[in-house]
Formats: sequence, structure tokens, C-alpha cells
Amino acid sequence: EESFGTGSSHVREKDGIWAVLCWLSILTYHNADTPNGQLVGVGQIVLQHWRRFGRNFYTRYDYEGVDSAAAADVVDRLRAMGESFSEAGFSASNPQPLVDGFALATLDEFSYTDPVDGSVATNQGIRLLFVDGSRIIVRLSGTGSEGATVRIYIERYQPPGSDAALLASATDALAPLVSLALKITMVRELTGRDEPTVIT
Repeated sequence: EESFGTGSSHVREKDGIWAVLCWLSILTYHNADTPNGQLVGVGQIVLQHWRRFGRNFYTRYDYEGVDSAAAADVVDRLRAMGESFSEAGFSASNPQPLVDGFALATLDEFSYTDPVDGSVATNQGIRLLFVDGSRIIVRLSGTGSEGATVRIYIERYQPPGSDAALLASATDALAPLVSLALKITMVRELTGRDEPTVIT
């Protein structure tokens, strides 16, 4: 992350360097007593971790250079859905069933209160949180005269159990949730974009 990270301002990709150092430390630990030629690799460590704790699948769809009014329509529509969700009495203890087997527990707009100075950052994204822990987050960035970027973050947890499920591609594992996200947000219909500019 360039704008804010673990390191200081002397280098741009602060978190990337920390991640590499962290992995080198993990590899050193796992190979401390390993004979030459039988080193434990990153893939083995990751699979061992997933077998114990499960895996989080993640993707992000970016729609760049979208008309600012159309981008605002996406968020305004979700904001109105959130108000209707609350008025109907739905909550984590009384979730709203949706299509594709996902039950919606929370639909709100995230704001962050700094615990140090008490400042509040509002309008940080619309959160759709599901009973099974899956989530869809929709954020706008770069709103201005030259357009905006609509970012859709999609995440799902796969509990330990089946190696096939743990080793699935993110595209396959997230396909039902991506389909649901596109239906709920109506991003294609409201922006006129059939495909995202970037999929991360």
C-alpha cells in the first residue's frame, strides 16, 4: 500500500517489503531442522495452514472511469436498500434470505472512528455481510469531473475439510458470490459496463 503502510516514507511499497521479510522468517523457521535437499516450500506451508484454519477467497472488481452520476447511483441504490433492510427488521439474528443460498445479515454503510483522536471517517463503503461470513463491499473512489471508480470487494471463507475445496481457484470458489454481487449492485445496468476494467 503506497498511501499508508507498516513502513516509513523512505520507500514506496512498504508493506510488500515487510511481507517478503515475514515469509523469509517463516521459511527459516520451518526449515531449521530440515536436511539439505528436502526444504519445505511456501506451497506446503500454505496448504498446511489452510488445512488447519481454512482459506479466505478474495477478489476485487474495479470499474474505472465511470460517469460520476452513474457511480453515485450504484451506491445510492445500495444505501436505500440498507434503509429498507433495517426498517423491515432484518439483522444478524433475523437474516434476510437471498438467492444462491446466501442469507444477508447486515447491510450498512461503514464509518470509522479513530480511537486516538475521535475523528470520524464516514462513507467508507457499503457493506453486505452474510450469515456464513461472506461479504461484499462497494466503494467509490476518485469521484470528480473525469469520472469515478466503483470497487466491489468480494470475500468468502472456506472452512477446513476438503483439499479440493481449499485448492480451488478464486474464480471458481467465488463465482456464486460474484454473480450475486453483480445482481444486487446492478453495476452493469447502472454504469453501462459489461465487464470490470480490472479484476484483482
